Amino acid sequence: MSQTPDVPIPPGLAHRYGHSAAGRAWLATLPGLIEQLRTEWQLELDLEPGTMPWHGQGSLVVPVRRGGKAGEAAVLKIAYPHDEAVAERHALGLWGGHGAVGLLAADAVSGALLLERLDPTHSLQDVPLEAAVPVWGGLLRRLSLVPDGRPGWREFEHVAARAEQWSDDLPAEWEQLGRPFPRWLLEAALEVCQTRGAVGRRAGKDVLVHTELHYRNVLARPGAPSRPEAQDFAAIDPQPMIGEAEFAVAPLLWNRLRELDRADPRRALLERCRDFSAAAGLDAETARQWSLAREVDSALRHASRPHRTGDLARSLWVASALAGRTLDGLPAPHDLP
Repeated sequence: MSQTPDVPIPPGLAHRYGHSAAGRAWLATLPGLIEQLRTEWQLELDLEPGTMPWHGQGSLVVPVRRGGKAGEAAVLKIAYPHDEAVAERHALGLWGGHGAVGLLAADAVSGALLLERLDPTHSLQDVPLEAAVPVWGGLLRRLSLVPDGRPGWREFEHVAARAEQWSDDLPAEWEQLGRPFPRWLLEAALEVCQTRGAVGRRAGKDVLVHTELHYRNVLARPGAPSRPEAQDFAAIDPQPMIGEAEFAVAPLLWNRLRELDRADPRRALLERCRDFSAAAGLDAETARQWSLAREVDSALRHASRPHRTGDLARSLWVASALAGRTLDGLPAPHDLP
């Protein structure tokens, strides 16, 4: 194989990681790592001249072909080193392409993954909500594996442990950030942490949880029909954990807010929680509780970044709506980012 020309780095990824020494060092490693893996895995770059590869918030995704220009279509994913990137390959290995993108190869040193190529132009974001509900529910049922003896299970944090950590961290962060929202909303999240943390430890309902199963993280497989079913889509970017499957519902609620019924958006949000939960065989009340706690955690992260005021307002609207007492002074959900 001849040497591959340098793959251009998308400006969004360069901007995100160009502000720190560690980020710049990672960006500098990418050309050499791509060339190393191209040779090791017998890959051909499948990128039109002048076009950029794809990227997520923390990874570069390069279209390639395995075994030559006429070979199997795939993507090479190289993520910025972090704990979730390590856990991802173990989760994909356990799923084996059932409900999630297929894992073709993995490099344990760099964390790079060779993955089945999905259709990046067709996600569940593009599917009307009423049609997205059964697709998402069917995918979650496939993804909710019960732990077995395979070694990959040791790599995942438990959802109950996260709740126990939040019980300590959320009040401290709330105080440190100058109490950015009323105490009652914090206490509602802490009650969830105490309840679900204890239940999660003893309920025996542990499954593998895709914690970022939002609409854009569900991509169509090539050739998906116009009226797709769950098998026509696959999940990506799992950030996997172990615990109650209801933990996965939250990202569906804080996205696509503009599609809520304008007459009563809070009721519509709770109905969305019930609909997606029912499609996946989940308990809607447990999903509501976990979503409340997750969104309060998100609100505190946004509050720590003064430029993220729109994101903070969104998190506060969703969290307080789930708590049954929408905060005053927030924009209407249809005006939120």
